[in-house]
Amino acid sequence: MSKSMCNSIAILLPLIAVAALAPLGYQNHLLLFNFIVFITLAQGVNVLYGFTGYLPFGYVGFFGAGAYGFAIAVMHLNADPALALAIGALISVGFGAILTPTLRLSGAYFAIANLAAALAIEQIVSNPALTDLTKGPYGVSISNVFNPTLSYAAAIGIMVLATAIVLYLRYSRFGLALQAVRDDPISAATAGINIGRARTIAWLLSALIGGLIGADFAWYVTVFFPDNVFGTNFTIFALVFALFGGVGTVIGPILGVLLLYGLYNYIGVSTPQYFQLIFGLLIVVLVLFLPNGLTSLLRRWGVRVV
Repeated sequence: MSKSMCNSIAILLPLIAVAALAPLGYQNHLLLFNFIVFITLAQGVNVLYGFTGYLPFGYVGFFGAGAYGFAIAVMHLNADPALALAIGALISVGFGAILTPTLRLSGAYFAIANLAAALAIEQIVSNPALTDLTKGPYGVSISNVFNPTLSYAAAIGIMVLATAIVLYLRYSRFGLALQAVRDDPISAATAGINIGRARTIAWLLSALIGGLIGADFAWYVTVFFPDNVFGTNFTIFALVFALFGGVGTVIGPILGVLLLYGLYNYIGVSTPQYFQLIFGLLIVVLVLFLPNGLTSLLRRWGVRVV
């Protein structure tokens, strides 16, 4: 194991400990859970955008597919939560596999196609004709599996898995191959890298992360509507958090969530007008002076970024 990887693990252990112990001293359990959800989603975006350059505007589609997969497994298969989590993740990965041809697109074309796919699946699950299967627009209620303690613990495990995947991509040969494809596909192909295969694996890994945390979200809240789990806020926040912290790194998305979502909950809930102003200014500063995120600033200061 390399020194850099050991440093990464040493940084992540306190995060895991804080996430596990915070409910003992902080009463807002939902807020803590949301922090974990957004860290996981930001890492899912990081897997795709940070290592392949594909910007997933419709990333929430994986989240929603996982949530509905979990709900359907509980409602119609009487599955226990662990099995339902797996089914939700598999449905999300299957959704990603169906959309694999969109990887032939690039730039804005891929982003728009990805967003359109997420909107399409939302329309499918909210169709009144499918009420018997998905409950249509009337919302899902699976309160019989309500268990915030276990679902919170599962969320920590999913967050660790997502971060471990990013850690692997950061330091493995496959991750280096992905970065080569991202930076110069022609040279990467010349070097013998199977570009299509590399991108597909990253795409499906990203779908797996989104589906797992979406399924766990369904388990935690147990009552939700299509516009809850397919809301664009999930994608927008995940993208902004990841980009603000710095994609292509392990710590970047985590920093982005802790700072921006922390700021949102400090001033955005009570005085949203001030938050929107500050949030907008931060994004402008990021685009103009820190296009590679906060981690690029840390590197300038001589801090080793993992």
